[in-house]
Amino acid sequence: MDLAEEVAMTAVNMWSEATFVAAVGDAVWAPSIHNSQPWRFRRTSDGIDVLVDRRRGLPVCDPDGRAARVSCGAAAYNLRLALAVAGAPAAWTAGTGDALVHLVPGSRRPATPLERSLHRQILRRHTNRSPFADVRVEPGIMVQLAEAAGDEGGWLHLVDGVPALETVALLTRKADAQLRADPAYVAELRQWTLVADDDVQGIGRHACGAAPHDAELMTRRDFGGPAQEVTRDPTPHPVIAVLGFHGEYRVHDVQSGMVLQRVLLRAADLGLASAMYSQPVEVPAVREQLRLALHRAYAPQLVLRFGYAPTTCYTNRRPVEDVID
Repeated sequence: MDLAEEVAMTAVNMWSEATFVAAVGDAVWAPSIHNSQPWRFRRTSDGIDVLVDRRRGLPVCDPDGRAARVSCGAAAYNLRLALAVAGAPAAWTAGTGDALVHLVPGSRRPATPLERSLHRQILRRHTNRSPFADVRVEPGIMVQLAEAAGDEGGWLHLVDGVPALETVALLTRKADAQLRADPAYVAELRQWTLVADDDVQGIGRHACGAAPHDAELMTRRDFGGPAQEVTRDPTPHPVIAVLGFHGEYRVHDVQSGMVLQRVLLRAADLGLASAMYSQPVEVPAVREQLRLALHRAYAPQLVLRFGYAPTTCYTNRRPVEDVID
């Protein structure tokens, strides 16, 4: 038996069909823009591929597929966690073609306590579109989130101080207004929102949150929800951070997704709610303004909010059999 055959046999022995299917069942709970779920999974002779499903792309708000690559990276991180907790961890490399990530077996070992803790959060983590409570997030918690980003090779920039916060809020509002001025963007958004609550894709009525209002500091995307009774943010100084990676090639988008998911799971593990604002990175000119405002060498991938909020309705996911090649 040559080396290639031995590696392939190791993969088969480590990842049974049941292990693979269970890991994919965890992978699909990654976040994706409009809950479009742009991923597929395929067993190969020597491992597992995570592929981008181009049929589920968003041509208006994600014309080059950047957000889809980020989402596939987040799904790949869940897959890695699930395999590690199963005692069959994986190493990964960049894939080829539509395969963004290729996983190969690593050395068998027990999962670490942190891996187990993060894995428990996969089904608990969700994007929170409800108002956040006016409760202070301790600085030490944000340090831990920044460390989580760094452990995956990325960065998490805490937006510190009122002037910086107002700048990020202004850029978010500016980008959101530009996007909403495009009828094609609005039509695409409506295609994926206000779907039935039992639909396996898109943003259902119970998960869309209330409609945004002009008094909000951080402008949320309008998913068509009902008007709010409270017309101001209860938190005068929300905890806002910007996530990115040290690079701007396509593989770095995938790695940014791994960074994102690790940060989101760590936040959930620490008891935090999280919300995402992708509008500023969907408009190229605004994304560049945000990069300059942060004094970063590379463009940001996502604006995040952390804090405390009640659990809201989760979005659904497609059945595992629908995402496996």
